Amino acid sequence: MIVFDSEFLSPLILSLKLASITTIILLPIGILLGYLLAFWDKWWIKILETLIWLPLILPPSVLGFYLLLTFSPQYAFGNFLENTLNIKLAFSFWGIVIGSIIFSLPFMVNPIKSGLVSLPKSLKEASYTLGKTPLQTLFLVLLPNIIPNLLLACITSFAHTIGEFGVVLMLGGDIEGVSRTASIAIYTQTELLNYDQANYYALILTITSFCLLFAVILLSSKFGKRNIL
Repeated sequence: MIVFDSEFLSPLILSLKLASITTIILLPIGILLGYLLAFWDKWWIKILETLIWLPLILPPSVLGFYLLLTFSPQYAFGNFLENTLNIKLAFSFWGIVIGSIIFSLPFMVNPIKSGLVSLPKSLKEASYTLGKTPLQTLFLVLLPNIIPNLLLACITSFAHTIGEFGVVLMLGGDIEGVSRTASIAIYTQTELLNYDQANYYALILTITSFCLLFAVILLSSKFGKRNIL
């Protein structure tokens, strides 16, 4: 018999917290990078775009492993963070936030870039003609015209983060209240042969993922004539 107490709810709450914080931080980053990829024609832009897409190609365990080494106090950068700035990222909540930001980055950037590219060039030119700066043009003219893309970017980033397993496990381990998200809890309970509890976590994540995916499909259908993907 499953008891829906604080111990059971903790991984679910942590998953929601992780996904929410990651999405909020990713939004301004995604807007900046999406703008650069859409409008800047520099040689290094292709390198930047490759790096943005790299988390989709790399196995999550590889990305998590290298982030763990980077943040480990046994190595230069991690040692500097922990001993000089008193910041511990390995096996910490904010460590898995950073890992999730990197891992979900393409899901935020690509819809925003696609939306900006799909806008008529005359829109930006007219804004400049009226005396708007590039920053004013971005926030007052361009972004209001790609609201569906911004919503899609946030939903897909949130959905991708809430079910993340490999990066979180490698970088954060399985620490209750710190890094034990719902996906980690499924793995832990399965190892303990507690299939009933693992099933409850899996069912909740399945329903959540279905609802988020359904929202994406509705959004894509409603604005199907526009390039939101």
